[in-house]
Amino acid sequence: MTHPLLIADREETLRAEMKGARAPQMRRLVDECERYTQLVLPEEHPLASITYLGAGAANLALAHRLTGQEHYLTELRRWLVPAVSFPHWGRANMPDHDLDAGWLLHGLSLAYSWAGGALDETERAALRDKLLLQGRRMYEFAVESEGGWWSSSYWQNHNWICYAGLATAGYALQDEFPEARAWTERAKENFATVLEMLPEDGSNNEGVVYWRYGVPWLVTYLDVLKSEEGIDWFATSDYLRETFWFRLYQAAPDLERIVDHGDCHDRRSGHPVAMYYKLAAEYRIPQCQWLADKVADEFFWREAYESGVRPGVRAEAYQELLWFDPTAPVEGPQDLPTSRYFEDLGLVVGRTSWDDDAVLLSFKASPGGGHKAWTTSHRIKRETGWTTLNAGHHHPDSGTFVLIGHGAYLALDEGYSSRKRTEHHNAVLVDGHGFVNEDRYHVFEELAEEYEAHIVSATLQDGWTHAVSETAAMYDRALGVTRARRHVVLSPGGTLVVVDDLQATEPRTWTVLLQTQNPARPTGEGRWIAEAGTGSMLVTALDDAATTEVVPTPVHANPTSSTPSLAIEKVQHTLRRSSEPTAAARFVSVLEPRSWDDTEPAEVSATEVDGVVTVTVTRDGVRETMNLELEATSFSGQVEARDSVGSGSRE
Repeated sequence: MTHPLLIADREETLRAEMKGARAPQMRRLVDECERYTQLVLPEEHPLASITYLGAGAANLALAHRLTGQEHYLTELRRWLVPAVSFPHWGRANMPDHDLDAGWLLHGLSLAYSWAGGALDETERAALRDKLLLQGRRMYEFAVESEGGWWSSSYWQNHNWICYAGLATAGYALQDEFPEARAWTERAKENFATVLEMLPEDGSNNEGVVYWRYGVPWLVTYLDVLKSEEGIDWFATSDYLRETFWFRLYQAAPDLERIVDHGDCHDRRSGHPVAMYYKLAAEYRIPQCQWLADKVADEFFWREAYESGVRPGVRAEAYQELLWFDPTAPVEGPQDLPTSRYFEDLGLVVGRTSWDDDAVLLSFKASPGGGHKAWTTSHRIKRETGWTTLNAGHHHPDSGTFVLIGHGAYLALDEGYSSRKRTEHHNAVLVDGHGFVNEDRYHVFEELAEEYEAHIVSATLQDGWTHAVSETAAMYDRALGVTRARRHVVLSPGGTLVVVDDLQATEPRTWTVLLQTQNPARPTGEGRWIAEAGTGSMLVTALDDAATTEVVPTPVHANPTSSTPSLAIEKVQHTLRRSSEPTAAARFVSVLEPRSWDDTEPAEVSATEVDGVVTVTVTRDGVRETMNLELEATSFSGQVEARDSVGSGSRE
């Protein structure tokens, strides 16, 4: 390697800024490298992931490169021993051909590039030969498995990680081994396709946690490509230009936690500080740099210790140092719109403000992987027979929502489940059945293109967030469901109204589900309260459901087979409201997020005239009126002051 990857043209600038503009990032790198000296490294390959060995080597090599301090090189030598000596990378799943190998190829290739010249010839040759062996294994697998697993899974984090690792190794070795140029060319061809296939709205069907795990590898690859070949794909990627907004609008009101649609190990694994820096640098997004600084100053260490994702945020110290741009603009989100619609994922998000105690609604409906991935993957399947969409982290959650308010999760998503079921969500069951193909890990696998949910309309204006979903196509055809239309409205005052308009070709029992942290407690006819620490949710049913019950709903997940101790076991509680068998049903639900000590319900009422459902909510001298036209799926809302308020009766 004739020049150091990524830093060849700015090594002296980085070194000069270590005590100035980049001092906090240098402190992070130093702290991380000091932590490594206390870690016991495995002598034999463990069942658990070894991804951390790659990032650790990169951190140590960069610290040595920039400071010249010998102890970093000494520690790097210790970290290279297991990585070089293990006959295979990865043990629990696809040795040499999956995530462990991708992480190590990237990190150890950077270490070879940055510190290889400081190693003695025997050490350098051992590292070089190991990279060559593992790169060949990864490349050969990618070629042989094309059209199958991650080699052609364009919307999946395994594809991005493995190809980014392969490309980094190729750039590090191609001067000595020309065959490695085939690795970089294949990676380039893959990522050209990936960037073309990704949705222009920046959304991610895998959810925030896998967005945080996977998307940084897109940035990692584009950074290496730009550095080594002068090709700037940041400038042409609509996806990367927009993806920060997906992450910001999927932040809980406190910005520390997340909306947990999709496979989310926990509610704190969501902030890639390094990638925020890079997106801020490339796209000059003021809120991106602002959030990076806020996370680094306030949230970082809690996420580092509570995150369920490995190797976690600490391992990215080298990228934080390299990607930070001290000239990027900084501005908070307070002047941004409080709602946003991500059309490809069918994701509608609204909040009452950007304050910590705001109420947030996140509502979604789309086919597996989002509209572009669903349509494109089926086209490719018809034309080539290839399987390109592996949306195993996408849940059967179309037409469902998450509601957060007053610092509490009030209406829940389950986060992560090994066997994904519609009944885990705030959904509708038909004769007790959820969506077709459920109760398995990958609920969209081999599913015909016709099984497609979507957002019918969305209205975001004047503090109102309104959307309508249609999910009838997601049920087994034998059930004869012709309409499963859900209308949701989040009012400026923070009340959520949900109207379910349901039809089938013959009588069915319709069940509306509401998932809560703790059992919803009845407080009167058609009323419940669900308590959740700092917040609570008052529930009013303005319909004639025949039966109601509150039942526990257990959820199990094992995010990684390599580490059984990370298995997730939890129980959420479900308020189930069911109709008598009928061909058409309508449910009207009013959900009031409140502070824990504010339990006096509003005065609420609902009427229907000529297909228009009107819901009024009156509280503290303010009346909010919502008019939902069921057929036209249109909406209007009004807020008016009242001289007097009712006593909280249900009409």
